Amino acid sequence: MTHVRITAVSDIPLVGSLYFGIIDRGTSLLQVRPSCGCNLNCPFCSVDAGPESTTRATSYEVELEYLLSAVEEIAPFKGTGVECHIDSPGEPLMYARLPELVAALKAIDAVSTVSLQTNGTLLDEKKIAALAEAGLDRVNLSLHAIDPALAKELAGVEWYDIGKVTDAARAVAASSTDLLIAPVFMPGINDAEIPKLIEFARECGAGKRFPPLGIQKFERYRYGRTPKGVKVQSWWQFFNRSIRNGRKRRAFTSGSIRAVTLGRCAGPRSHRCLPREKRRQSRSGPPAGSMASSLALPGTGSSRFFPATKSQDRSG
Repeated sequence: MTHVRITAVSDIPLVGSLYFGIIDRGTSLLQVRPSCGCNLNCPFCSVDAGPESTTRATSYEVELEYLLSAVEEIAPFKGTGVECHIDSPGEPLMYARLPELVAALKAIDAVSTVSLQTNGTLLDEKKIAALAEAGLDRVNLSLHAIDPALAKELAGVEWYDIGKVTDAARAVAASSTDLLIAPVFMPGINDAEIPKLIEFARECGAGKRFPPLGIQKFERYRYGRTPKGVKVQSWWQFFNRSIRNGRKRRAFTSGSIRAVTLGRCAGPRSHRCLPREKRRQSRSGPPAGSMASSLALPGTGSSRFFPATKSQDRSG
């Protein structure tokens, strides 16, 4: 795989690619992508990332100063209250200067929130402390199963340790950084894990300032991976069968998980925002330009949330 370092003198623009730079989807959130490498081989990855990728030929890394100059130029156009969500079609913690990036983003006047998407495998006490000191507001943790065997299978690597990841989650929740648990729901594969993940979010202290949990809908993409046995749902099925039925059992979480927030509109015209007759017309997927790859939460912009596909023009 070819590694490309993008600097100010490279003359490569930072707006226009889904693999690196800045992604602006017309909301108050900017996705900031410093690199695109990944250390896992998740069998449901929408962009075929990881060491065993069969389609990815190039990896990218953006010079910190060049990346910041782009954010400093773009953010003021959006007004105050901008959230910079550091994500990647991979694992953002592989970017060596991540704490510096967080601190510099927090120093931009228009930016009010800095969040991070991660699979958690590279988090330790030292990194958690450094990120908290830099001012990181929230970690969106990609955690898809509590069962050790299934969690390892969904990570696609033998060395995956669910105990280490859940310990890191507790450490994040105990710090000044908030925690959001962000599983991908794959019907037929991790159905039994969703209640466990809700319970874990409640137990570990997630959601101090932001919603504690956001459940993502699995999507099949042309150049992504699809695990065997998954039952791909339409958006109507995801909301009306999975989410709405889950709400009928809300007694399980009411009070403790304040607003699991399954259903906040993630874009200007997400499926839930539509009138009933329009929903019927859009059951095959969200409208073009919508950010709704997860019905759950603001700031969920990882490779799993925004997969890189021609059809939906997204990036995980």
